[in-house]
Amino acid sequence: MQTAPWKYTLSHDREEDCLLWITRGQGRVTINGLRRGVSMHHAIFLPAGTLFALDLQQGTQALFVQSPHGLAPRMPQEPMLLRIRDALAQAELTGEIDAMARETQRARPLMGDALEARLQLVAIWLRRQIETGAVEAPEETAALRLVRRYARLVTREFRSAEPIAHHAGVLGVTPTHLSRVCRQCCGKTAADLLTERRLHAARVALESPRPPVQEIARGLGFASPAYFTRFIQSHTGLTPSALRAGVSRPSPRRA
Repeated sequence: MQTAPWKYTLSHDREEDCLLWITRGQGRVTINGLRRGVSMHHAIFLPAGTLFALDLQQGTQALFVQSPHGLAPRMPQEPMLLRIRDALAQAELTGEIDAMARETQRARPLMGDALEARLQLVAIWLRRQIETGAVEAPEETAALRLVRRYARLVTREFRSAEPIAHHAGVLGVTPTHLSRVCRQCCGKTAADLLTERRLHAARVALESPRPPVQEIARGLGFASPAYFTRFIQSHTGLTPSALRAGVSRPSPRRA
């Protein structure tokens, strides 16, 4: 997972299915609005469309697999956190992920078929762990159900300009109650989760030389490019143009 930290620390969802296998260290993961602790030998499965964020401590090592949604039909359909205690099962998953990495590095004939076959084996591995009771399922509460519904709403509506009051109304609660429940479940307000999703989308778009900044702003529901610029600058310390150019955030001066 050698990439810019914001790509994982900001709440976002992906079009692909994702599997994270922690081999060393610890941290926290927020899945559909619920924050949970993770450590070595935790496997985290995130189907496409799952709102998530990772906060891993320095020195943590993890293997990450991302695959097109539906490529392995036997993959679980819901996000889950699994604690793998069996040494053989731990070695099996590490071996399958390492084999996929070697396959992509060599680029041999029928590489796509080989990767798909490996992915099917990972799906079977996940099913076996589910059968053996490795899933650490959270207690179902009214708060969890609400924050989960809100997370799904965020993934669908983050490009709109609708305020939190609108989203709370769709869910049948007040904005105050929604934010209180979000903070209870993940330490962030409803506005924080929505802001992070929009910021992540903006930063992904700004990694490319196209489209124009004003088009990105319009696509994310901002009333004007100037408002979008203020939004980006307030959260990163840089303008959209500077981010696109790859400028590092300035460090604070010492007295």
